[in-house]
Amino acid sequence: MRIRATTRLLAVVGDPVGHSLSPTMHNAAIVALGLDAAFLALRATRDTFPALARGLVAAGGALNVTVPHKRAAAALIDLPTDVVRRTGACNTVWGREAALAGDNTDVAAIACEAESLTRGRPVRWALVLGTGGSARAAAVAIADAWPGAQIAVSSRDAGRGEEFVNWAREAGVACRVWGVGESATADLVVNATPLGLVAADPLPIEPGDLERLAPAALLDLVYAPGGTRLLRAARERGIRAADGRGVLVAQGVVSFELFFGVPAPAEIMRAAVEDALRA
Repeated sequence: MRIRATTRLLAVVGDPVGHSLSPTMHNAAIVALGLDAAFLALRATRDTFPALARGLVAAGGALNVTVPHKRAAAALIDLPTDVVRRTGACNTVWGREAALAGDNTDVAAIACEAESLTRGRPVRWALVLGTGGSARAAAVAIADAWPGAQIAVSSRDAGRGEEFVNWAREAGVACRVWGVGESATADLVVNATPLGLVAADPLPIEPGDLERLAPAALLDLVYAPGGTRLLRAARERGIRAADGRGVLVAQGVVSFELFFGVPAPAEIMRAAVEDALRA
């Protein structure tokens, strides 16, 4: 891929961001369609993120947003979709005339993957690990896919847990803080923390808690070659589980179409991700 003076630059922005396969996925699609564009991974701190996002869009580009900037992105954009307003989180930003437009393509992607994992089984209550933008997307996805579902949130910080519950109440999501050691069986567990990006990371949930919960399905939004430790731990216990590669592709397809205004080559994007994660 050659970058010319005319090349449109797009990026995934986060901190950390080196793990992201968004450039691999999007560049495969760009090459397949013969577009004059390039997709990069750019690291930004909380302080530098707003200027980077505005500058990239002002130059004719667009961006996907990953941890920890999804909530900051929602506060930055001028034209949010309804799902951005509801979640207070945004993962896709592009220009519309002189304004910043934004969407949260995570919600539909998580719902699709969770419904595939549960195989038609109803979700009465689910546990969401984490309180960031991805956790908000997961909670809304579950609440919309299974109306009436009760959601518990796990946080290492009591204050963030209560903040999440207060947000959920306003978003129309039935939610409470999960008490560590609860023995009630869960229908679904979603890891929406970044734990697992680094091989040395601890599990986002203790093995004993995972055994007590005995969920029918588990979705880890993190992905890694050979699968994450959480994915392997779940499958060792007979739990149907998937990592975040399916969500990555599903949200990426929608993002690509918002960025370029053409149908995305979904299977090419999926193959690029699978090849990169092949152990």
